[in-house]
Amino acid sequence: MPSPIRILLADDHPLFREGVAHSLGTEPDFEVIAQAGSGEEAVELANRLHPDMVLLDVTMTGMGGIAAAGMIATSLLGVRIMMLTVSENRENLMAALKAGAHGYVLKGVSASELRAITRRVANGEAYVTPALAADMLTEFSRPLPLASHSELTERETKILKLLSQGLTNREIGEAMCLAEKTVKHYMTSILQKLHVRSRTEAALIAMRHGVSGCGQ
Repeated sequence: MPSPIRILLADDHPLFREGVAHSLGTEPDFEVIAQAGSGEEAVELANRLHPDMVLLDVTMTGMGGIAAAGMIATSLLGVRIMMLTVSENRENLMAALKAGAHGYVLKGVSASELRAITRRVANGEAYVTPALAADMLTEFSRPLPLASHSELTERETKILKLLSQGLTNREIGEAMCLAEKTVKHYMTSILQKLHVRSRTEAALIAMRHGVSGCGQ
C-alpha cells in the first residue's frame, strides 16, 4: 500500500481546523501530520516536517495564507499547496496562484467534497472554485500574442496545450510517450520560461493566449 499523503493544515480558527483535520484523518490515504494556527507557524512546520501537501487559510492573523504559500513554495519544491477561503475573490485567487498554490477551495464545501478535492490536488491536478474558473475562462478567452511562448520548444508547447486541457503529468506522458519524470522536467522549464510558479497559472496563460485550442 502506498504511503499516505502527509498533510500540514493551517487555520487560525481551531474549531474549523480541527474539524478539517478529523475529516481528512478518516481517510486511509491521508495523514494530518501537524496543525498550525498562523502563517508563521505553517512556514516553520513545513520547513521542519516537509509535508507532501499544505492546506492554508487565506486570511489568518499575522502572516496570511498567501504569503505563507509563497514562502513554502520557494523553500519546498514539489509540495502541493491548497488554499481555503470564505469568499470567491479573484484578486486573492491570482495572488495565490502567483505564490505557488495549486488549489483554491471555498470553506463552505461539504466534508466529502473537500476530501475529494484534496485528493485531486495532491495527485497533481489543479482546482479552482467553479464560479472563479468560469469568470477567469471568460477573461482569458481572447487570444493575444505571447512573447514568452516563443521561448518554448515545440515539445514544451505541446505539453502546455495538454496541461491546459486538464491532463496530469502521467496522462501527458502517456499521450506523448514520455516518462512522468521527463514530463515533470519539461514542466519546470515551462514554468520558468513563462515566469509563473504554478501549473494552474501556466494553464490560464495558455488559454489566455490561444495555446490550448485543438488547432494549435
